[in-house]
Amino acid sequence: MRYKASNCIFLSYDISMEDLKIIVGKNLSALRKQRKITQIELAEKFNYSDKAVSKWEQGSTLPDLETLKQLCDFYGVTLDYLTQPENITNPHYDKSREKTILINHIIITCLIAVVVWMVATITFVYPLLFQGKKESYWPIFVWAVPVSSIVLLFSNFIFFNKRKIITLISLSIFIWTLLTSLFLHFLFFVDQGTNLWLIFILGIPTQIIVVLWFIIRKK
Repeated sequence: MRYKASNCIFLSYDISMEDLKIIVGKNLSALRKQRKITQIELAEKFNYSDKAVSKWEQGSTLPDLETLKQLCDFYGVTLDYLTQPENITNPHYDKSREKTILINHIIITCLIAVVVWMVATITFVYPLLFQGKKESYWPIFVWAVPVSSIVLLFSNFIFFNKRKIITLISLSIFIWTLLTSLFLHFLFFVDQGTNLWLIFILGIPTQIIVVLWFIIRKK
């Protein structure tokens, strides 16, 4: 008997449901490890808990048919492949292609960041060249740092499977460089005698919240 789900085909064999769960679980585990992603990263991608992914790979439960189809599309295999007990690696997995895609994503992220710094440079140079000013707004280059961290944060969500360590680093850079940018901005226009340095105190509880969130999500 055949069950069709989009381009995936599920074949039934003379094996028990418990054996089928174990076979599918082992194949899912092998495919995930081949892609070098964690159970947590896979769970976030498909809006499941890491415990659910763990149960799939242990053979305790099977994902529903729709999720199996999505997993097939993600790994580039068929449902028939998932039910084959001799499968160890994905024959359709192209490591060089994955590496090329990763490099392209890194290049795209760098290009966007370069655009940010180009805009900052133009903003700095324009008054000097075309408005005849003797000085320009140099803190604009400091503002470019938190903006670049936002670029890295969005790239992480779009290209890099929402890796938590990248999220933690991006948010931390954003917090402290944003506060530094605000400090320099007010220092640029306000009397230097004011207690502007107190603005950095805001970063302490904010950083603690980010770290605690990271620890909770990791667990």
